Amino acid sequence: MEWMLDNAYLMLLLAGGFGFLMAWGVGANDVANAMGTSVGAKALTVKQAVIIAIIFEFCGAYLAGGEVTATIRKGIIDAETFAHAPQYLVYGMMSALLAAGIWLMIASWFGWPVSTTHSIVGAIVGFAAVGLGMEAVHWDKVGSIVASWVTSPLLAGFISFALIRSVQKLVLNHDDPFERAKKVVPYYMFLVGFVISMVTMVKGLKHVGLHLTFLQSFLWALGGGAIVMIVGSMFLKRIKPDPEADKDFRFSSVERVFAVLMIFTACAMAFAHGSNDVANAVGPLAAINSVIASGGQVGAKAAMPSWILLVGAMGIVFGLAIFGARVMATVGKKITELTPSRGFAAELGAATTVVLASGTGLPISTTHTLVGAILGVGMARGIGSLNLRVIGTIFTSWVVTLPAGALLSILFFYFFKGLFGA
Repeated sequence: MEWMLDNAYLMLLLAGGFGFLMAWGVGANDVANAMGTSVGAKALTVKQAVIIAIIFEFCGAYLAGGEVTATIRKGIIDAETFAHAPQYLVYGMMSALLAAGIWLMIASWFGWPVSTTHSIVGAIVGFAAVGLGMEAVHWDKVGSIVASWVTSPLLAGFISFALIRSVQKLVLNHDDPFERAKKVVPYYMFLVGFVISMVTMVKGLKHVGLHLTFLQSFLWALGGGAIVMIVGSMFLKRIKPDPEADKDFRFSSVERVFAVLMIFTACAMAFAHGSNDVANAVGPLAAINSVIASGGQVGAKAAMPSWILLVGAMGIVFGLAIFGARVMATVGKKITELTPSRGFAAELGAATTVVLASGTGLPISTTHTLVGAILGVGMARGIGSLNLRVIGTIFTSWVVTLPAGALLSILFFYFFKGLFGA
């Protein structure tokens, strides 16, 4: 313990590097998930998606990414169990960051959309169970996270299925779908603005000390929906039908209307994601900083210095820019064919699920939610429209994520113990 405190700057430098690696993985995998639907639906190019994500993810992560974070991610283990050996918490969190970061790099390289939350959860469970004993882990919390593998994709899939069915009934099945779209899409825009505002209010702004009640968040979100509806309607007025394109594909002009809608969705999803999921990278880093800065004291909460948020935000941006295209291709193109109307249904279905989960306290993965939403959209056209081989690979990567994070974390925990001394 004395050696660690005497070499505090070295330990923080190492931890910062591991935190950056983890944030890189979040950017390459999770952010690519959020942008993949917009790219796959051709509402945005890869370059445009990266630029939007860089701006809005950075703003979300840095401005609303967290003043205070729980030392132990999602209450999986009890901070008090480290009181007798605070160095184990430092070694463990460093191991968790390194393990989850490496696993996310591997998954992103192969284009697998896995859960960054489950990666870090598996890593923390791994070092805690081995380093402190099985009783140190709150297995009921782990069980609820495993249950979310089923609940979040099903809920998002159901909502997205209902949304794309409403698009078919209200717009596509009419004699003049283009004019019908220009009348109906503003209401969808209101819905997008409302839901994304709720995501930001409920999941994001609590980090900057704005603890709004659910009713207050609801009222602010109504305002957000109205603003998006007004601004979006101004853009829609500029879109004219293209009879030539409609000869090849009847709904070509209609999909251009929905493409405008998806730009709003992509911007807002990026901000909401940055404000929420940056905690996967910076939470453990804040815990390490707290132990070292306090001279070995372990608390249930850890302050969030701005330099840690900066490390997380920068890592997310670099990860997306360098590795993001691989996961974007899987989510946007390989599961099922997406158009702007289908992509809109998937993104809104996923965002709505996040809001519902936040209100009920259900632990979910944004990755699983979005993939489930895309499956729901595909099912609306029949199971033949889904690439079952790709889906099988994705499901396998989900199951492997927790044990992979745990195993790597255990190996690194013993390595750091041997290197720095118990």
